[in-house]
Amino acid sequence: MSEFKSTQYFKQISDGINGFSDAEKKDLQKKTNAVFEFHVKNKGGEELVQTIDLKKDVSVYEGKAKGKADCIINLADETFADLADGKINGQKAFMGGKLKVKGNIMLATKLDAVLKAQKSKL
Repeated sequence: MSEFKSTQYFKQISDGINGFSDAEKKDLQKKTNAVFEFHVKNKGGEELVQTIDLKKDVSVYEGKAKGKADCIINLADETFADLADGKINGQKAFMGGKLKVKGNIMLATKLDAVLKAQKSKL
């Protein structure tokens, strides 16, 4: 499988969440209460599937959601990297057709806050 830029960002998000205290995890869970499933495609057409669970066990893992995802996001590897770096926000990416959302679209708006929180922790 070709390299995905987004792999490093998912690892940073995972490391950041794992570094949270139980109180911080509960707070994030309370604010977000959603399971996000990402389908990230690279230039070679390969797909990476990652899940950020902020509902049940507050974790990040490779593969589809265990159970039903509240929000499924399809985007290019470059777009995810830009989102994680703060070069573009989710709303602009969505409006520009750079990402597609299935499920509860309003939950996707909470992702910017999650990514910003991780960036400040790194």
